[in-house]
Amino acid sequence: MKIIKATKIFQWLIENRERVSLLVGGAGSSKSYSLTQFFIKSFYEDKDTRFLVTRKTTPALRISAYKLFLDLLKEYGWPYELNKTEMTLKFGGNEILFKGMDDPEKIKSAEFNKIWLEEATEFTLDDYRQLNLRLRRKTDTINQMFLSCNPISALHWIKTELADKNLVTINHSTYLDNPFLDEQYIAEIKDLINQDENYYKVYALGQWGVLENIIYSNWDIFKKVEFKEDVKFIDGKKVDDITYGLDFGYSNPSALTEINWIENDFIAHELLYQDKLTNAELIERVKKIIPEEERYREIYADHSEPDRINEFYHAGFNIHKARKDVTTGIDFCQAHMLGITASSVNGIKEVQSYKRREDKDGNVMEEPVKFNDHFCDSMRYGAYSKLNIIGDSKVANFSFR
Repeated sequence: MKIIKATKIFQWLIENRERVSLLVGGAGSSKSYSLTQFFIKSFYEDKDTRFLVTRKTTPALRISAYKLFLDLLKEYGWPYELNKTEMTLKFGGNEILFKGMDDPEKIKSAEFNKIWLEEATEFTLDDYRQLNLRLRRKTDTINQMFLSCNPISALHWIKTELADKNLVTINHSTYLDNPFLDEQYIAEIKDLINQDENYYKVYALGQWGVLENIIYSNWDIFKKVEFKEDVKFIDGKKVDDITYGLDFGYSNPSALTEINWIENDFIAHELLYQDKLTNAELIERVKKIIPEEERYREIYADHSEPDRINEFYHAGFNIHKARKDVTTGIDFCQAHMLGITASSVNGIKEVQSYKRREDKDGNVMEEPVKFNDHFCDSMRYGAYSKLNIIGDSKVANFSFR
């Protein structure tokens, strides 16, 4: 018999019988992991059950919950039928559908026994109500809905319309509830108390907060990427050039971001966001992402890692140290970032909560909070380092290949 490690959140899910449940709390508490384990257990043990796992967009869902399900099923070695096109799993008479709310008709025309809204703060109250109407399939299974999220805003409808009105049962968790967390990540969470009180409240204590002083507020999500005669277009905008930004990590994710230049502005696209990669493993992953004929393009990487940069150089990449000045780089990105591609799941999540530090007296600092900023750093490296900047962020000597 295979032994599967789980946290007490998993046990709570097994014992919970309520119709609607909210799993809310800090970073690293195992909310998503435990819900995936719970759905997998039900998938194999329940009879005639239909599951829905959803996020606001299908690209976000594909590289988050969908990938986690497949990774765990591969690890467990259990049988299932997979339809990659439809993103469905089947076993016996049970079925798990992975559908984003950007494809609402397929959801609205179906009925389910169990529904999970991953990153529930992405959804609108109307989305929730529509999904709640779908939770009505008649079988012997208890029909249940689960919402999981960080408590990023005390003004969000999840708090004001559900939690405050006692319309959901709540499981609150923090990093202390996850005994499997990496020690370095735990140290980063604890250190938030020295960086920003509100960040510490939300991501360490798992309490509802209000994230103010967000750095990037004027940007769009771009969905359609296409090629016409080898010219790249994103939502109809012609891409003139491409550079890359690379943030090194190990316990934290390494992040590779593609910067798509449209004249002097850019659209950022997440290419890699993964932890536990040695530099040799990272190089091999980047080789698969950036084909050999594209490696003439510049990669700008974390200047504090010269040895790792040197390894990439000898592996055939046109890699350089990124510019150091953080605040000027952020100012440039504020002025020139058009947006982020819809599939950049981690990037969107980072940018939405990327904020300037506040001291204990509430004074706003110039520098950002150093937490969950790997995409943001790599984006700044790849964009700002490409250019020669003069004083007030005007562009000089800027040219494309």
